[in-house]
Amino acid sequence: MNATSVTHPASLSDAPPRRAAEVPAANGGRVEPRLRGRLVLAEKVVEKIAGQAATEAGAASGSSGRVLGIGRESDPDARPRVDVELSAESADLALKVGVPYPGSIRTRIQQLREHVTRRVEQLTGVDVRRVDIDITLLDTDRDHTPQALR
Repeated sequence: MNATSVTHPASLSDAPPRRAAEVPAANGGRVEPRLRGRLVLAEKVVEKIAGQAATEAGAASGSSGRVLGIGRESDPDARPRVDVELSAESADLALKVGVPYPGSIRTRIQQLREHVTRRVEQLTGVDVRRVDIDITLLDTDRDHTPQALR
């Protein structure tokens, strides 16, 4: 399992470590992030966050299937499959999703890419450099009209 440490350049000083009680609280009593310590994120954590963000966007679904993928179908309750490559402070994401059809696939994927990027960066502090999306299923089973989505 790969993991990455998210650090900030200011935290790499030669000053001795200080306990949280010794760190002066600023910004309403909160300790500055660079003074709190080190954060290590496993790839699995970022994968789950990205998968959840993809389902939040409403433009993607996962898939469910039987033995060896036979009978695979879109499952709106399943998270899309996500693979992550983490480096020191950035991530490359690869999503495998099912998308509703008919509709503009290009528009839905652009919205999905923007939402996943924004949420992963917001929740992890890791810069997302790239989001590759493979469309593995077109979901024609559900009604995707605006009235049905409400």
